Amino acid sequence: MDQTLAAKPSAAAYRNLVVATIGFTLTFWAWDLVAPLGSDFKDRLGLSSFEQSLLVAVPVIVGSLGRVPVGALTDRYGARLMFPLVSALTIVPVLLIIPARNNYLAMLGVGFLLGLGGTTFAIGIPLVNSWFPPARRGFALGVFGMGMGGVALSGYFTPRIAKHGVDLPFIVVACALAAFALLAMFLITDRPDRPVPTTSLGNRLGQAGRLRVTWELSALYAIGFGGIVAFGVYLPTYLKTWYDLSPTDAGTKAAGFALVTVIFRPVGGWLSDRIHPATVTTIALAVVALFAVVQAFDPTLNPTGTICFLAMAAGLGTASGSVFALVSQVTPQPQVGSVTGIVGAVGGLGGFVPPLVMGAIYSAKDSYSIGFMLLSDLALAGCVYAYGRMRNAKAE
Repeated sequence: MDQTLAAKPSAAAYRNLVVATIGFTLTFWAWDLVAPLGSDFKDRLGLSSFEQSLLVAVPVIVGSLGRVPVGALTDRYGARLMFPLVSALTIVPVLLIIPARNNYLAMLGVGFLLGLGGTTFAIGIPLVNSWFPPARRGFALGVFGMGMGGVALSGYFTPRIAKHGVDLPFIVVACALAAFALLAMFLITDRPDRPVPTTSLGNRLGQAGRLRVTWELSALYAIGFGGIVAFGVYLPTYLKTWYDLSPTDAGTKAAGFALVTVIFRPVGGWLSDRIHPATVTTIALAVVALFAVVQAFDPTLNPTGTICFLAMAAGLGTASGSVFALVSQVTPQPQVGSVTGIVGAVGGLGGFVPPLVMGAIYSAKDSYSIGFMLLSDLALAGCVYAYGRMRNAKAE
């Protein structure tokens, strides 16, 4: 057996994986602070469904686009610098929510800055990718991806903490980020032999952008991870509006959805270490397509609707894990950060559009069915492309 494939990860590899996953979780919680309180902002500021959707979506688009330069900067300067730096800077918009919360335009501005918390994904992927050998990389990347569980933590804890003080959730998250940034300075280390690019940021992004697989992977990730983000930011609103749940109950069920996606992300990576990640992606997206059609017919929440959402969560979580296992197989090592930034950005943008579409459709048609049918169509298209093209993709 090839020695590279047979190599066992070092203790340093596991230390970096654990610390990076914790940091990813905390920054994702910060990134998603507005969504669980969306209905509160809607009532306080008198927002329409579209305005509420825009408020919760702004951090998503900024955090997604920010992954492009952050991923390239990580290639150049390493995660040891970038992870604590970005975590510390995220504290600023978290605390700015407190004075801004009674003004819609101010909240849009803070949401723009809050997007910084969503960029740590492009820091952790190249870090984990460099420390783990190819045979263990899919599972390791899946474990790191569990940090998106910060959305579940936010959905569950943010509204509950807010009951004890309207400012308390932001203070708690800011303190947690400060503690992590301090620990990360000492515990995160870059692999000593990692390749460091010497070309300019623009040149590296241009090279990554010229790779065909960059855009193929981006499209698949926009469906998988984009679907997770979209449900994370809009599911509480959907459950409250369509099924008349209280904000707390809607947040709890949305947190359950996010938890399932978190659990199945490493499952997608683990399966991809054993069978081709494109095959795993195909099956996962087929599951999403099927249950999105069922949900489009507006079944009762218990049990049919709940089953549909949990099945879609499992499929989206598995697909998001398998797509990044595919990234590690078809991307040249020195460009992993740059490609990750672009793929992650498009994936996040995939989560920006659906909440706006769902809000607009509901405002116009008083129904969400069209939105779920569109999700089914996208998942089916991704399923066909993953099976037909990505099984034969090679590193360029």
